[in-house]
This record gives sequence, structure tokens and C-alpha cells, in this order.
Amino acid sequence: MSISLTVNGATHTSPAAPDTPLLYILRNDLGLDSPRYGCGAAQCGSCNVLLDGRVIRSCVVSAATASQGKITTLEGLGNTSKLSVLQRAFIEEQAVQCGYCIPGIIISAHNLLTRVPNPDEAEIAAALDRNLCRCGAHTRILRAIARAAKESV
Repeated sequence: MSISLTVNGATHTSPAAPDTPLLYILRNDLGLDSPRYGCGAAQCGSCNVLLDGRVIRSCVVSAATASQGKITTLEGLGNTSKLSVLQRAFIEEQAVQCGYCIPGIIISAHNLLTRVPNPDEAEIAAALDRNLCRCGAHTRILRAIARAAKESV
């Protein structure tokens, strides 16, 4: 049995069963590092990816469900050769402490800026409400997202 997924614009086939969590396929079969296992219960946001532009928790979404749409991970937003506006803002604002949560937070922030190009601080905080950062970099994270919003306008 195998499953076909469209990830970051390319089609991939995995030998995984359809009920396998998408996170496992992204990390183990496709070798993508940005979606991370945090809690396994859709509570922390470390595994966030976009499915047809919506934020999903890849630790609880099955490969079969994800195969119905287009998946975007942090790697699909930008890379070291061409950083996205958000990635650049996070670097410039030094919004990373340990960095474990940052890919999921950037995915949530990207989704927000796609829907609300110039969010206020309350809208940014609300968009990140389901993302857990244990390092306490919250102030710098909020500043980085606000910076990216200003640079995108």
C-alpha cells in the first residue's frame, strides 16, 4: 500500500498506510525537518503545516486526509537561498531561543498574514494562541511578525 502527497509543490509517494499521521511521513519518509513532534495531541503547534492554505496539526491528521490537498511546510515558504519575509524578520528580531517551536509559529503567522495583511498585536496574539513556546521568546516573536507585516505591505 502507498499514498501520494503533494508537498511544497512536488508529488511524493510514501509506503505508509493511509491512517499514518502526516507528521511521520513528512519527517521520516520525506526528510523534512520543520514539522516537529511536540505533544502528539494537537495542543502545541510544533507540527503545524498548511493544507490548502489552512493551518493543520500534522500529528493528528492522517495521510489519507492530507492527500486530498496541497501541503506546505516551512521549507516550502523559503530556504537559506531565499528567505521568506517572515523568516528574515524572525532572524532580524532574534525571535528564536531554542527554535523548536518556531517552524510551527511561522506557519501560523504566514496563515495570519495571508488573511490579515496588517494585523494588530491582538490579532497576532490570537493567531498564535494555540502555539506553545517554552523559552519565553514571545515578545520577540510578536515583534518579528509585526515587522514582517510592515515589510509585506
